[in-house]
Amino acid sequence: MTAGMGRAQKRVLGGLAVAASWSVLFVGGAQPAAADTQSKQWYLSAMQAEDMWKVTTGEGIKVAVIDTGVNPSTPSLRGQVVKGVDVTGAPGDETDDYRGHGTTMAELIAGTGKGGGLKGLAPGVEIIPVRMSDVGFMTKRNTVIGDIKKAIRAAADSDAQIISVSMADDFSQREEHEAVKYAESKGKLVIAGVGNEGNKENWKQYPASYPEVVGVASADRQGKVSYYSQHSGSVDVASPGSDIPKWCDSTFQSYCDGDGGTSAATAIASASAALIWSLHPDWTANQVLNVLFDTASRDWKDGERSEYLGHGLIRPSMNVLKGKGDPGDPDISPLTKERTTGPADSSQKPEDSASPQPAKNGAEGDKPVAAEEEKSSGDESQLGLILGAAAVVVVLGGVAYAVVRRRKAA
Repeated sequence: MTAGMGRAQKRVLGGLAVAASWSVLFVGGAQPAAADTQSKQWYLSAMQAEDMWKVTTGEGIKVAVIDTGVNPSTPSLRGQVVKGVDVTGAPGDETDDYRGHGTTMAELIAGTGKGGGLKGLAPGVEIIPVRMSDVGFMTKRNTVIGDIKKAIRAAADSDAQIISVSMADDFSQREEHEAVKYAESKGKLVIAGVGNEGNKENWKQYPASYPEVVGVASADRQGKVSYYSQHSGSVDVASPGSDIPKWCDSTFQSYCDGDGGTSAATAIASASAALIWSLHPDWTANQVLNVLFDTASRDWKDGERSEYLGHGLIRPSMNVLKGKGDPGDPDISPLTKERTTGPADSSQKPEDSASPQPAKNGAEGDKPVAAEEEKSSGDESQLGLILGAAAVVVVLGGVAYAVVRRRKAA
C-alpha cells in the first residue's frame, strides 16, 4: 500500500542509504555495475569469509527465504535454488520475484558470485524460496490480506533448517505468532530483521519481536549499529547491513548501490548460522544460536543484551576457524530459556540489562564494538569489529519509502 493508506494496510520494502566506513581497507567503488559488485561486499573480508570457505561453505544446509520470491536464473544463483512455495495466490510462483528484494537476500546467503554477482557468505547452502506479499504487490492485487503466517508455516514444513525473514510488520498477530512457535517446535531457527526506523518511530517489528525469533540489527563498516536500525527491545544480535549492493528491481539488469539495512543483515546472519550448522550437523537450532551469541563481539558482560546490538556483532569465524563457542543445552532456547518442546509463556522479548550503543552521533555510538579477547590479539584486530545488525529496509530508486506502522520488506 502507499504511505497515505491506513496503517494496518501498509507494507513496504524499506531502505536507507548510509555513508559509513567500517574500515578504509574495505571501501569499494561507487558505480552500480555488476562486475564491481563483489568489491563492495566489504564484510566478506572483515568476516574472514575466504578462510571460512576452506573449512565449510554451508553445504548440507537449506535456508528458506521468506520474501518477494527468488529468481533462480541469475548467474550467482544458478544451481543454488530448490523447489519452494508461493503463498500469495497470485499468478506466477515462488521463482517470480516481483521486486528483486528476495533474490538479493538469497544471493547474500548462497550466491556463488558467478557473472560478477553478489557472493553469498555461505555459497554451499541451498535456498528454498517462499514468496509472500509486500505492500506494492498487495496494492496491485487490491487485497489487504496478509500471508506471512502462511509463509512461516510453509517454511516450517519444508526441509529448511533456517528460516530467514527480511520482512516486518508493526503489528503482532496471534496466528503469525502461532506459526513461529510451530516452526520452533519443528527444530527450525527463525531469524528476522528488527526494522529500519530506529531514528524515527522505532516501533516493535514482527516477527522479529516474537520471543522465539532471532531479532537482527544492522551494523556498518566501523562495527557501529546503523543509525536507522531499530532498538525497541527486540535485538538479539547484530550483522552487517550498511552499504551493501542489491538488485535494482525485478528486471535483474544491474545492481544498485545503497543500504541493505536489516534485510541484508538478516540474510548475512542466516548465512552465518548455516556455516556453523554445516560444521556441526548434529547440533540443534538452540546450540547453533548459543554459539552465535557466545562468540559475538561485545564490550559488555557476557549474557547481557545491548539495547542496540543484542549479544553483539555476529562472528561465525570464531567457531569455524577457532572452534570457540559453547553450544549449551540442545533442548533449551537461548532466547526464551524454555524447552523448545513447549509453548512460550510470553509474547515479549526478555528485558535483559542492556549496554546501549546510541545509533548515530552519540559518544558511545561512535566507538566500534570489539570483543575483549580481540583487543590484545594483533592477528584479529579487524575481526573484533565485525558484524552488525539487521534492519528491515531497502532503498528503491535512492529514496526510502516513508514507514507508518506497516509491514515492509526488511
